[in-house]
Amino acid sequence: MHKIVFVVLALLCHVATAQNYPTRPIRFIMAYPPGGSSDVLARPIAHEMSKSLGQQMLIDYKPGGGTTIAADLVAKSPPDGYTVIMLLTAHAINATLVPKLPYDTQRDFASITLAAVQPLIVVVNAQSPIRSIQELIAAAKANPGKLNYGSAGPGNTSHLAVELFNVMVGAKISHIPYKGSGPAVTALLAREIDLMFDSLSTSAPHANGGRFRALAVTTTKRSHAVPDVPTMQEAGVAGFDVAVWYAIFARAGTPPEIVKRLNAAVSKAMQVTEAKERIESAGYTIIGSTPEELDQHVKVEIARWGKVIRDAGITAE
Repeated sequence: MHKIVFVVLALLCHVATAQNYPTRPIRFIMAYPPGGSSDVLARPIAHEMSKSLGQQMLIDYKPGGGTTIAADLVAKSPPDGYTVIMLLTAHAINATLVPKLPYDTQRDFASITLAAVQPLIVVVNAQSPIRSIQELIAAAKANPGKLNYGSAGPGNTSHLAVELFNVMVGAKISHIPYKGSGPAVTALLAREIDLMFDSLSTSAPHANGGRFRALAVTTTKRSHAVPDVPTMQEAGVAGFDVAVWYAIFARAGTPPEIVKRLNAAVSKAMQVTEAKERIESAGYTIIGSTPEELDQHVKVEIARWGKVIRDAGITAE
């Protein structure tokens, strides 16, 4: 009898907690340093969520480990909805690339929403002699390993996309990883690296400003943010199609009512006129999926990138 009473009281307490949520600020973990593409997207979302939820969304940067440091922090946080994280395509890539993850990519996270997607943009410094994808391929083949590219870290889409490119065109471009796209962009501006397959939101402003030369976008359709830049297929690499996705998760076991509240808050935030304009002008396409749709998306992406990693013989660096 006492056990039954305890269970009933626990359930009532659980429901009351979910109904009152949130009663204190929420940590919004970023797996990359400030200035990267996740930061560009997260800031307008956090700003609007703070207003609609009545509690501050506190952005907290935990870069490193190819997003695994930040992800592990959330996987081991209390399942109460007060710690959430924005993770990118690398989250699915790491499931295969990193042999001994300290968490399970699917079981240890509660999906909230697939927030947005965007292409990568292939850029070189404006002073580079390379003016097209075909010239890039020719230069890479003429001097295998001499050209180098920067990425936002091992296992990031900006890493795997170039390795996929290497395989598809029969080239060898060397990898130099950074702790986020912000530091890698700085390196390309200083001509410390030769090129990047970077998130559109962080490199398109430099391309539009004349500091970078954009060679292609990596999706099958051109981007509204850089409409004059050809797709990789238009540039001569048939079948190349890579996009970056941005999703928000909490710890597995977070009450469904809280997950639902967070899902609604993110979707609402991205539809506020000012936030929507900021997000779309940076090159993102807003999605705002259900938690169930994000679950399925992650499952498909793990399988897709797992095949790329195995076929290309890519290992964690």
